[in-house]
Amino acid sequence: MKQMEVTILGQSYLLACPEGGEALLQAAVRLVDDEMSAIRDAGKVKARERMAVLAALNLAYQLAERPATPQRQAAPDVADQSLDAEATASLDRMIERIDGVLGGDGHLL
Repeated sequence: MKQMEVTILGQSYLLACPEGGEALLQAAVRLVDDEMSAIRDAGKVKARERMAVLAALNLAYQLAERPATPQRQAAPDVADQSLDAEATASLDRMIERIDGVLGGDGHLL
């Protein structure tokens, strides 16, 4: 496994990267950096750790909102539907907990 140096919010990180995964890792870094920059630029959150948590949750929420793949849509399975409902409920609970912890720093969504 190779290592890549990346920069997020002006801070450098040395990350492990599988061979051939460089472009995908760079794309992921850009998404995280863009999300953290947007949170920082909004001015409500100052702590880098909180920005990282909010960015991660925002990105996870966006991923969870994506429609199912065509294969899953064509043949829905009861287990898949309950897993999706569980994942959504779990994500909602997590957002509520983080909003409670953040208090005056602002809400996630």
